[in-house]
Amino acid sequence: MNIDSIKNGYVIDHIKAGRGMQVYNQLRLNELDCQVAIITNAKSQKSGTKDIIKIDKDIPIDLDVLGFIDHNITVNVVKDDTIIDKRKLSLPEKIVNVAKCNNPRCITSVEKDLDHIFILTDKENEVYRCRYCEMSLKKK
Repeated sequence: MNIDSIKNGYVIDHIKAGRGMQVYNQLRLNELDCQVAIITNAKSQKSGTKDIIKIDKDIPIDLDVLGFIDHNITVNVVKDDTIIDKRKLSLPEKIVNVAKCNNPRCITSVEKDLDHIFILTDKENEVYRCRYCEMSLKKK
């Protein structure tokens, strides 16, 4: 398999196998006018298999979204064919409009323009709570 190298952009690496499309959709990479490569089930010494996404354009990337999906992701910033920065992620303290509250009595189900905000309340178990109704959201 031959995947071109990245001149300027990002390599999103160490994505848990099977979550590459979730990252692709959350970052709305389908809306870009550049090359985006998704590699699924790549061999990994650390985890057996992983997904990788290569983006051949310098775009804003929401690291909180990536940290929520999988905080073990590494984001490599590429400039002139060289990795100039390697960012390790962590669980974000707060996420906005990444997940929706499933409580039908929550204000977010009535007020359609209201942001869906979740606060990290249990880092060890990766549990978030809705800012408005405190309904818990456990990551899948």
